[in-house]
Amino acid sequence: MAIPRRYRRHLMWATLAFGFLFVNFFRNSTAVLSGDLAAVFDATASELGLLHSSFFYVYAAAQLPAGLVVDRYGPRRVVSIGLVGMAAGVAGFAAADSFAVGFTARFLAGLSGAAIYVAVLRFCANWYAPEEFATMTGFTIAAAGIGGVLATTPLALAAEAAGWRSVLYAAAAGVLLAGLAVGGFVRDRPADPEDRPEGADSGTDTDSLREVLAGARRVLGDLDTWLMGTTLFLIFGLNFTVVGLWGVPYIVHLYDVPVATAALAVLAANIGFAVGSPAFGALSDRTGRRTEVIVGSCLAFVIAYGVVFVTVTPPLFVVALALFVGMGITGGASVAYTVAKERHAADSGAATGTVNGMAYFGAAVFPAVLGAALDAYWTGRVVDGARAYSVAGYRVAFGIVVLGGVIATLCAIALHVRVRRRERRSPDAPGTASTSGGD
Repeated sequence: MAIPRRYRRHLMWATLAFGFLFVNFFRNSTAVLSGDLAAVFDATASELGLLHSSFFYVYAAAQLPAGLVVDRYGPRRVVSIGLVGMAAGVAGFAAADSFAVGFTARFLAGLSGAAIYVAVLRFCANWYAPEEFATMTGFTIAAAGIGGVLATTPLALAAEAAGWRSVLYAAAAGVLLAGLAVGGFVRDRPADPEDRPEGADSGTDTDSLREVLAGARRVLGDLDTWLMGTTLFLIFGLNFTVVGLWGVPYIVHLYDVPVATAALAVLAANIGFAVGSPAFGALSDRTGRRTEVIVGSCLAFVIAYGVVFVTVTPPLFVVALALFVGMGITGGASVAYTVAKERHAADSGAATGTVNGMAYFGAAVFPAVLGAALDAYWTGRVVDGARAYSVAGYRVAFGIVVLGGVIATLCAIALHVRVRRRERRSPDAPGTASTSGGD
């Protein structure tokens, strides 16, 4: 039975999103598994931060090249090959018996998964109308949020029942199946013009190497790119560090609760990530507001983490609420991907790849930064194989988070001012559309 045309693009997107779900599951798994990993690898906080970051360093560095590769070869081939490579990395991490092997395997997983998000956004640019793009970006990030949810309490319970290695072997099998499904079912763009929404990318199947390199120069020469990238560098990097690595140890050590209980607060954060992303995307599409949503989200980030910074050990439900809000507003900051795509419509892979690379460079840098801050306040105690840190150490760490949020807010305001100035000069043109770089 043939799949109706109106459903085909949604099913193809869902297949891609299923693969992307595993990217976020694996990159966030170190929070729940931090005690096991610290014990197995005999790792300090700084070493755990480095292990966690091994995924993000290569993931971030590969984003601009990934965007160019997606523009050149299309989402289907890039995602299917990437998922197969990521499956090998996850399986290798599950088998690791030393820090070096674990680092290498996580590095491989990050390299292989680097192009998947950008490829899904390119698919959305090809199959969905411009006024649907922010919404679909939100749903794509929501898929990542579901992966993050699975990396919290469900992972903690599964690891306790079957062992963390067995759980990761099962995840590797799921990644491999997703890669095969993408290769067999997904198509890069509509073959029939009737299936192409008005305003969607209607270019040829692939761009020439000269075209994609010219697009990269236009993207990198635009100040807006750097403002958006810096905002995402801070919001994504700090959120993923708190939720993906230090959130669970913070709650376990300062509230003296088991890992499964601490994981519930991180679960709330990932629910916020999953719910907030499509909600903010839909809000932006319905109202036509882009930069206003980004600015408001950054302000909410500062307030949410500011509460934890001031009190350090508020009631646990307040911590869960702060993490829910902090991660939830990531969906608002993610409207920057839509701004980048609209500003550089002809080079959407390069544009989204560049700002996404800066976002995940933050996720690579901040685990080591916060880890070093915490190591300076080690209490000398070891709990379940992991070092325990003082209240003062966590206050310093959350102070870094709040300061980053303030800087992100200033960048978002600068972006908003620049977009508004362009709109006043050309009121009938999209405020962010451009093919010529910065102004």
